[in-house]
Amino acid sequence: MSATCDMTDSKMGICTNRTPDGTREIPHETSLRCHDMSMADAQTIVVVEHDPNIADLLDTYLRSAGFRVILASTGEQGLKIINQTSPALVVVATALPDIDGFEVCRRLPPSRVIPVLFLTSRDGEVDRTLGVELGADDYVTKPFSPREIVARAKAMLRRGHASATADADIITIGDDFRIDLAGREVHVKGEAVALTTREFDLLVHMASNQGTALARRALLDSVWGGDWYGDEGTVDVHIRQLRSKLGEELPLAPVWGFGYRLG
Repeated sequence: MSATCDMTDSKMGICTNRTPDGTREIPHETSLRCHDMSMADAQTIVVVEHDPNIADLLDTYLRSAGFRVILASTGEQGLKIINQTSPALVVVATALPDIDGFEVCRRLPPSRVIPVLFLTSRDGEVDRTLGVELGADDYVTKPFSPREIVARAKAMLRRGHASATADADIITIGDDFRIDLAGREVHVKGEAVALTTREFDLLVHMASNQGTALARRALLDSVWGGDWYGDEGTVDVHIRQLRSKLGEELPLAPVWGFGYRLG
């Protein structure tokens, strides 16, 4: 069964393949040429998902929420789209027909800070930890509500906008750690350390409240947003990543049964 390119969707930032019965929309390689990819703006979301039913559902809900959406059904196609646009957010499934979502995250342009939301079919610690290690900012376990994806996307983009418009400022932690809020950079003993968007925001929040014991739930509300649906264990995963990247000298300690304290 052949498919045709439906240009009516191009005004929404997406060009798709439609089968003759109109029931499925799956992007194809030539769809990359069906609209001007350079027109992507701060409201563009790239969704990399091979299941057409899930992709269509996310496309419908995200567009209804006012986002431009570009769909990709393979990891390689997703990377091609990301490299040709400036998406504000990438939503990527961990299971894809060519390369997996972890590899997509690993190969994202290092010169850009792009928030990543993983769609995973497993809720295991291995998946969660690996995703964070590779730069994912959040994850959702299938099956999920499309409204949850929309809520998380809005929260992630709100945080990104707030960070981008923050006044220039420097936060120090002891003598060795320096946080540049305007440049979104962290230096340890003068050396730059790369952090994901979520890791940076978590560190900034804790550094702004040095000496205060912060509950996991409070950290989720402040850093992930009050509309975040995940469990408190994701805080522990990100804390472990901060310790791993910034070193044992980071004065970050657990408050047993409660949360964490920095400084």
